[in-house]
Amino acid sequence: MHEEIQAIQERVQRESAAVEQLLAEVRKVIVGQRYLLERMVIGLLARGHILIEGVPGLAKTLAVRCMASAVRGSFQRIQFTPDLLPADLTGTLVYHQKEGTFAPRKGPIFANFVLADEVNRAPAKVQSALLEAMQERQVTLGDATFPLPVPFLVLATQNPIEQEGTYPLPEAQVDRFMLKLKVDYPSAEEERQILDRMSVAEEPSAHPVVDLAAIGSAREAMLSIYVDERVRDYAVRLVQATRRPKEFRLDIEPLLQYGASPRATLYLVAAARGHAFLRGRGFVTPEDVKAVGHDVLRHRLILSFEAEAESVTADELVQRVFDAVEVP
Repeated sequence: MHEEIQAIQERVQRESAAVEQLLAEVRKVIVGQRYLLERMVIGLLARGHILIEGVPGLAKTLAVRCMASAVRGSFQRIQFTPDLLPADLTGTLVYHQKEGTFAPRKGPIFANFVLADEVNRAPAKVQSALLEAMQERQVTLGDATFPLPVPFLVLATQNPIEQEGTYPLPEAQVDRFMLKLKVDYPSAEEERQILDRMSVAEEPSAHPVVDLAAIGSAREAMLSIYVDERVRDYAVRLVQATRRPKEFRLDIEPLLQYGASPRATLYLVAAARGHAFLRGRGFVTPEDVKAVGHDVLRHRLILSFEAEAESVTADELVQRVFDAVEVP
């Protein structure tokens, strides 16, 4: 077993060179935001969509655009607005009068990287159209179904402070996002670097340095990373604790309406593999699970009215779960 893990580790370190090159290119534009950039790479490798939440001006959109530019893949930015229609996202059927037939005109969703800017500003019909694309990785136009490109990654942003003209995202759609990231303000030193870097005649930009084949190869290497049975059991216990907290001596049942779904367990292990990959390891540790735990679980817990009345956040409950569940 040790020899197998050693072989996996060597493969991971070999394949991680492309990912390091990708991150280095993005960092030519983006100052700091290591947490955001690493989680975006984890989503890319693990085929998981990402919801990014933060106040305006934190380079959320710029980071997504730079990541897409550094990979030789197609990129589309969709500005979600209250008057957006599903056809504006997925495309539609166009009637050709000469032939008397309908032909598909594909929408902007047909891209490797789709930036859904301010995703919570679109109405329910648009969210439903996005839901099929995210989960099934296909789009239905008329009676025909079209597969989406590989890789297909939705990176959605939302503004937490301006709620006028927004629609709450359906729980079913929120659950489709592998990670929900909370982006914070830069430090004083980072903000000064941003000022120096961006207040010039020609702002820096990211250039293609990695192709889709290299991303696919890195993804295969990530999937081969060894996950011990005890680490798998740890991930299951964490998710179970959000559903049956009493069994884990957790006094949070009145604060929770619903716990995390089984999809959370799958994403927890997948994201932990991605975290181990970025650190050049061929095996997953409980620390990898802890590192990505908040990002995987925070948007999957549905809080009760009591929790809202007491101003208890999902992050606080997730932390209590991690504190209560024994680490292998």
